[in-house]
Amino acid sequence: MIQAFTRLPRDTRLLLSARAARSIGQGALIVAFALYLAALGWSPVAIGGLFTAGLLLDALLVMVSGPASDRFGRKRFLIIFECAQSGAAVIALATAQPAWLIVATLVGGFGRGVNGSSGPFSPVELAWLSQALPRQARGPVYSLNMAIGFTGMGLGALLAGLPSWLGDTLPGALAYRPLFVFTLAGSLICIALLLAANDRPDPAPAHAARPGDTRQRDENWLLVKLFGINTLNGVGIGLVGPLMAYWFAARFDRGPADIGVVMAIGYFVTAGASVAAARLVDRIGTVAAVVWMRGASLLMLLALPLMPSFALAAALHIVRSALNRGTAGARQALTVSLVRGHRRGTAASTSSLAIQLPRAAGPVIAGVFFGAGYLAAPFYVAAGFFAGYIVLFRWVFAAHDPSRPGPDKRDT
Repeated sequence: MIQAFTRLPRDTRLLLSARAARSIGQGALIVAFALYLAALGWSPVAIGGLFTAGLLLDALLVMVSGPASDRFGRKRFLIIFECAQSGAAVIALATAQPAWLIVATLVGGFGRGVNGSSGPFSPVELAWLSQALPRQARGPVYSLNMAIGFTGMGLGALLAGLPSWLGDTLPGALAYRPLFVFTLAGSLICIALLLAANDRPDPAPAHAARPGDTRQRDENWLLVKLFGINTLNGVGIGLVGPLMAYWFAARFDRGPADIGVVMAIGYFVTAGASVAAARLVDRIGTVAAVVWMRGASLLMLLALPLMPSFALAAALHIVRSALNRGTAGARQALTVSLVRGHRRGTAASTSSLAIQLPRAAGPVIAGVFFGAGYLAAPFYVAAGFFAGYIVLFRWVFAAHDPSRPGPDKRDT
């Protein structure tokens, strides 16, 4: 992986390094933030409601960030995002007063676990990352990008055990506060890396589309299909993702130290799965790799609530999440390859928005189920949505596989 990294263009390396810096703080908070709120006395429904509000705000920003970056460039948007993250981390370090903590969470995206990406500005990040890469190189690089993010998330998840170690020094919920230092440090490093990177967006066409030119119409129709299919994926992610640490705590009465180790191992294994997915893409293609890995993950999701012990549930969760999330880079490469270069921000926004909007409903629904004692229900509801996603993904995108020889949509 290191050798592959050093051969990449300079700007690509800077963007991948920014993801590494950003992911550590995110990994700590995906484990600890819901537990922090619970330690402050928040109910499951209130925690889920806060996540839902944050995801809705993210969806609004996703809707505009990608298309705006197609027009105005990528760099400024990511720097603004990192500055906002820094401010949110400072607030969370300073106070647990509910109003301020809500503001910081909405701005900072604490606990929502975006795998080292730039949250609602991830379409901007993905479009920028594609600039120096030819069509068939995107899958491996995007998979490497995800592997770096998952590795950082794993390191951060290990740090989530810090409250257990600080319990004698910082009482109660106060022991969670130092975790926000990692978010602040990561954002400051990201700002420095992004300032050093060059943004060279693909130019838009100099002329309006001719009546006989059907390229934009065909691209738009593909984006409509992408939106519908990713909506199914978003519902499932929202139901089982943000409150996974809470489920382990409620189901098996475990604290952040134990859960953090499980999450950390899960992220490390997922990093390996991302690299393996890139190799699988080379052998059987992007679409087939996604279908096989996500299908195996679906079967494991059905079995997860039935596990009788923490150890068995943890082991199954690690393998399931690795197979499920390990395909992210391949799916992102497909998304940005559906359109020409000057529209990749729009394509990435369409994909992200389709996930974010329905995903926003998931945490509050899962919180209601958990609050009523139905700890298995969110998993089975999510499985139905994931099954629909897998079938439609194969049916719609088999003919648009970016790992197969075809024209590179750089022409404008």
